[in-house]
Amino acid sequence: MTSATERPPILVAAMYKFHPVLDTGAVQRALQRAMERAAVRGTLLIADEGINGTIAGPPAGVYAVLDEIRRIEGFSDLLHKESEALDMPFLRAKVRLKKEIVTLGVDGIDPNRVVGTHVPAQEWNRLISDPATILVDTRNDYEVEVGTFRGARNPHTTSFREFPDYVVRELAGLEKEPIAMFCTGGIRCEKATSYLKSRGFEKVYHLEGGILNYLERVPAAESLWVGECFVFDNRVTVNHELEPGTYAMCHACRMPVTDRDMALPSWEEGVSCLYCIDHRTDQDRERLRERQHQLELARERGIPHLGQDARKHLESAASTAC
Repeated sequence: MTSATERPPILVAAMYKFHPVLDTGAVQRALQRAMERAAVRGTLLIADEGINGTIAGPPAGVYAVLDEIRRIEGFSDLLHKESEALDMPFLRAKVRLKKEIVTLGVDGIDPNRVVGTHVPAQEWNRLISDPATILVDTRNDYEVEVGTFRGARNPHTTSFREFPDYVVRELAGLEKEPIAMFCTGGIRCEKATSYLKSRGFEKVYHLEGGILNYLERVPAAESLWVGECFVFDNRVTVNHELEPGTYAMCHACRMPVTDRDMALPSWEEGVSCLYCIDHRTDQDRERLRERQHQLELARERGIPHLGQDARKHLESAASTAC
């Protein structure tokens, strides 16, 4: 990480905390105002069970929003992880009300009551190097493809809702074995370990702060991480130094793609890639081509086409016309 004097203009902060939120509507309104006032973008999810999200903006603005969250009852000790971006990775500021801040889809799973054992990043290597430990990546298939820990099991899920089926199908009978799980920032593992505990698994562990915390705290020379880490913003991936990685994104299906993928006949920017070309109709492709054409025209003219900047530009143009 760079020093404060060298920091690029965009600070990215990821955070979550499971704690009952007493008035979700009031919290949503307060945080939406705080983000807009501080020129901060990203997404915050609010549910009865807690708060989850990633935000980005000028450092002072990001810290102001974090302070606002920490003023909520029960959130004074909220932890967050920082990284940097050369460009704003989000288009809008969104604060949404949800049933769950990470959707497992199983009633009665509450990390506020029961959760697995947190393992600090500095102790993670020792745990997962033990041959007796079953190491499970709780993320989705496309995230695992970008990077994972050496020896980790891939559940081959396309959404977190499929994880319970994986547990029933692949982990049944292993209730007495040590199982270690990890995810990007730690939140999915809170739900995953809580779910395993509810099914009678006895030795359930998860990486404290997730992959991002591990990459920050464990030197690359000692790391057991292989590849890059998928993140849910326009950076697509980050490397071991938490800098933007080498992957791009297919804006038709939002899958991460490599330079090799973009050299394939299936690649057409904004229209298709190897992951989605077989799922598009001719009508889909024409619609996506027109969208990409409008994006390219806007880019040539230096005009924002998506998100808050585009809205501001339209409002400015309308007021000038009047």
